[in-house]
Amino acid sequence: MSDQAKFQAAQTTIVRNERFIRIADGLKPEWFGEEVEPTQLVKVEADETAMHGWRAVRDAEIGSLGSRELGKGQSAIADFGDHRVGYVSFEIKPAGSPPDAPLKLRLTFGEMPVEMAVPFSSYDGWISSSWLQEETIFVDVLPGKVSLPRRYSFRYLKIEVLDTSPKYRVSFFNLKCATVTSADRTSIIPFAHADPLLRDIDRVSVKTLEDCMQDVFEDGPKRDRRLWLGDLRLQALANYATFRTDALVKRCLYLFAGVPDDRGRVSANLFIAPKLIADDTYLFDYSLFFTVTLHDYYEATGDRDTLQELWSTARRQVELALERLDDRGVVRDEPTWWSFIDWHESLNKQAPSHAVLIYALRRAIRLAEAVDCASAEQFERRLADAERAAMESLWDSEQGFFVSGEGRQVSWAAQIWMALAEVLPPDENRALMQRLLSAKPDIAPTTPYMYHHLVEALLVVGLKDEAVHLMKQYWGGMLKNGADTFWELYDPGNPDFSPYGSPLINSYCHAWSCTPTYLIRHYGL
Repeated sequence: MSDQAKFQAAQTTIVRNERFIRIADGLKPEWFGEEVEPTQLVKVEADETAMHGWRAVRDAEIGSLGSRELGKGQSAIADFGDHRVGYVSFEIKPAGSPPDAPLKLRLTFGEMPVEMAVPFSSYDGWISSSWLQEETIFVDVLPGKVSLPRRYSFRYLKIEVLDTSPKYRVSFFNLKCATVTSADRTSIIPFAHADPLLRDIDRVSVKTLEDCMQDVFEDGPKRDRRLWLGDLRLQALANYATFRTDALVKRCLYLFAGVPDDRGRVSANLFIAPKLIADDTYLFDYSLFFTVTLHDYYEATGDRDTLQELWSTARRQVELALERLDDRGVVRDEPTWWSFIDWHESLNKQAPSHAVLIYALRRAIRLAEAVDCASAEQFERRLADAERAAMESLWDSEQGFFVSGEGRQVSWAAQIWMALAEVLPPDENRALMQRLLSAKPDIAPTTPYMYHHLVEALLVVGLKDEAVHLMKQYWGGMLKNGADTFWELYDPGNPDFSPYGSPLINSYCHAWSCTPTYLIRHYGL
């Protein structure tokens, strides 16, 4: 079965809660933005030492764009100086004889230099090429102004003249991007740090979060431009340490609670337009993260009314997860892609998913106690059972690691999530993470999402120096490789890694990579 097929659930019936949806609609955010102009013209050059083998180098001052007359087959690349999310406009003037044929342009937007260098026609991945940010337009009347209706996520814009006529050429003026975000920079919690690298990591983390904050917390403004539960949980944590746009977290929680299926499951992600639609993707860990995100929201805001209203949805996710336990009391392993955990083809999800259940149970108990729900006692018993099952069936005392699946796989993810779930006593939990760093199992993290959990697990067990070193090495590595915002995917040992088949379609501003600002500020690093 292909990964794409595994991602899809059987047909489900959605039970819309129109009241919850109205509450979410009433929490639509205020918009903020500015008009930004490019800072220079660049060209891309092959460089085997650069990320993806391409580097952007200065070509000319941006003021020279208007004096360039471009004809068929010619192009220019504008550099907007930083990552931008918004709407682009520009003016075009003809030069030479009166235009006797329409102007045909190709506009290519890129978050990274590779998108300016490698033709999108070469893409052969398994997700749709329509995510590649490119469009061909025709301009019938010149001079004229072009205002693109689509929102783009980019730093670089390549303008290619595909055709005119032999009688005229064109110049481009007043190239601008009207940026959009629901993050208010004036509200950000002030931050200073003596370490310049941690300052830079925090700054880029905040920029990543800002550009992902739109009508909802998007996973990525380039791709997928929708609301994913796993990303939401991490964005919310970063938000509490920075912008405090807590109403947007509340809006997203109500959106998920507004469209459960007939069993009460919340979808892994939502489409917001043209109307609220629950995707037909259901992931074991992401459903539990609804409960966890509600817990974190309540801890951050004390909003008891929202907790009371959404508690039944949160409780239901835990109840459904508990139905997946086998005779040993362990989450059932299956050949289908039923839990995300991380992008790793060989990763067995059983042990880390069982740990996510324990992690969520602890937080569900706190919520149940806060609303005086009888489920608290039941969940306490189920927590004890789940911890006991983990030790009896998943713990390998000889290796000193938790194992997963029939093959008794030892992965980083299993140890990380068991550490976060605090299955072992504190001293043993710390020793587990020390062994992990020393042994370095082959099944390692591949995404910033998993690296976030690794760093936080190190902090939870008291290995602060190791956590800071890893953060500097990993997110600092993205900075050294030219990141303006942090990426969806970064494997230092395989820079071209893409689970989709090509780095062209990777997202280079991605929500689950924004968490260093939370880790630095929350843990006082």
